[in-house]
Amino acid sequence: MNARERFIKNMTFQPTDRPIYKPYPGCWNAAFLRWRSEGYEGTDNYWDFLISNPFGMDPSESVGIGYGMCPGFERVDVSEDETHITYVNHEGIKLREMKAGGELSMPEFLDFPVKTREDFQKILPRLQLNREQRFPKDWPEYCEKWKTREAPLLSIADRYGGFFGPLRNLMGLENLCMAYYDDPVLVEMMVETITELMLSILKEIFKHTDMDWFMFWEDMCYKNGPLLSPALFKRYMSPAYRRVTDFLRSNGVEIIFVDSDGKIDELIPLWLDAGVNGVFPLEVQCGADAVKYRNEYGKDLRMIGGVDKRSLAKDKQAIKDEVKRLTPVIEKGGYIAQVDHSIPPDVSYENFLYYLKLMKEVCGLA
Repeated sequence: MNARERFIKNMTFQPTDRPIYKPYPGCWNAAFLRWRSEGYEGTDNYWDFLISNPFGMDPSESVGIGYGMCPGFERVDVSEDETHITYVNHEGIKLREMKAGGELSMPEFLDFPVKTREDFQKILPRLQLNREQRFPKDWPEYCEKWKTREAPLLSIADRYGGFFGPLRNLMGLENLCMAYYDDPVLVEMMVETITELMLSILKEIFKHTDMDWFMFWEDMCYKNGPLLSPALFKRYMSPAYRRVTDFLRSNGVEIIFVDSDGKIDELIPLWLDAGVNGVFPLEVQCGADAVKYRNEYGKDLRMIGGVDKRSLAKDKQAIKDEVKRLTPVIEKGGYIAQVDHSIPPDVSYENFLYYLKLMKEVCGLA
């Protein structure tokens, strides 16, 4: 059974030769540097490490077409001192960021490109298909390789593949939350534009290739719950989700995920009702629990993630307990056990290797 067959059967709760072995989504550069100092002997280039799959995970492929602004904004450096740099990024967001050790902290978000309907109208040309810029010139030929693929093919609409996260990128969280009440017409304009952009990109993709699964991107929760009410979700987001999920299914895509950190419990039934049937990355420290969700939603819900990254920073017993906690869910299918975010630098190389050893045993690769 190849990786594609295994993925599809797992995600449709059919018997497979073994569970999917894809135990982590990546690591911080600081973690990579630590592992090199503690015994990792492969490449010394962080980006090569991320794409080289050095620990033999089940392979996957990505369509690789972005859903964000096209063209993006040109970066503009605004100011700089000994410790920080302030600049406008490719999304038109003004950020203040640490120059050293920036990976270990979040940037400060100072300003956003949209405050009014007029501001949004100015960036509308960047939120169109713009095929010649968004797709490579040899796109039809590029797709030929996927006709005989043996790994699952994903299209992830990162950063602009949702109906809350992208709006927050345009306006900032506080301004967006006010706009739901002060300017609902602007919110509707943004949701409609993002929906049409996603559909136009997908139509272009489906002209030349199929895909095995799709992932929205939202990041619309914090540690205690959603950043907007279920009522607002149903009003502004559910119809947009349904348009996209119906279109995906009409093109043979039945496995549809959403990427959102935080405590997602209140949103899972809303996503399911809107046609989304998978969640990622199940941030454990915010209460996301693969065991609980499997018991609650059964085979209606697919999941990826849910391994508490904090356990990997403790001791081997804590790691063993975490893997044991999730093993029954792994065995039932519809789930890929994976660390719930990129692995931070407080995880030793020894602990990481021990975790991989246990995961290989659970996945029948020991």
